[in-house]
This record gives sequence, C-alpha cells and structure tokens, in this order.
Amino acid sequence: MNPEALLPLPAATFHILLAVADQDRHGYAIIRDIEVRTGGTLRLSAGTLYRSIQRMVEQDLIVETDERPAPEFDDERRRYYRITPFGRQVAKAESQRFASLVEQARALGLAPGRP
Repeated sequence: MNPEALLPLPAATFHILLAVADQDRHGYAIIRDIEVRTGGTLRLSAGTLYRSIQRMVEQDLIVETDERPAPEFDDERRRYYRITPFGRQVAKAESQRFASLVEQARALGLAPGRP
C-alpha cells in the first residue's frame, strides 16, 4: 500500500506513531508520552488508544512485540508496541504533508518565519 493512501492521519494515530518511533512502549507509556510531548493539550483515553492501536496493527503501522524489558522493570500484563517500516513511511509522509501546509500558511503570513 502507498503511505499517502492513509493520509491525512487521525491526530491520535500520528501521535501514537511519534510515541513509538524511538522506542517500544506499552499503552500507558504511549498515553504519557503523548501528554508530555503535547504539553498536556492532548490526553488520549484508554478506549481511544486501544481502538487506535487495533486499527494501526491491522494497517501494519505498528506491531505488538514479544521483546520485553528486564523483569524488574516489567509487568507481564503489558503489551508493547513497535513502529513498522511501513508505519515509519506513513509518519514521514504525514510529516511532509504538515510541512507543506506550514509553508503555505507561512506564505500567507499565517505562520512564523519568512513569507
């Protein structure tokens, strides 16, 4: 599938991809990463997170991984998620789409920077 076919991504999907782009994370860690990354302006509910994760696994954007942290840092009930190569392509395509929108806004004097 072509990454652009999934664009524009729902906001939750894009933020989840960002949260797992640099390391595997379990659900609560994804929620916390998004909250911190957005300065608290976006807080995903567990329901939104897990519905999004289910859809993202079906779309091959992320996978549940069997790799686990050391037992003293882990809870066996947690499921860890990892971005896939296709998920990374989709996140890059969405980032490029956003960059293009910002450039258009900048040209119209609606975003910081030189027009």
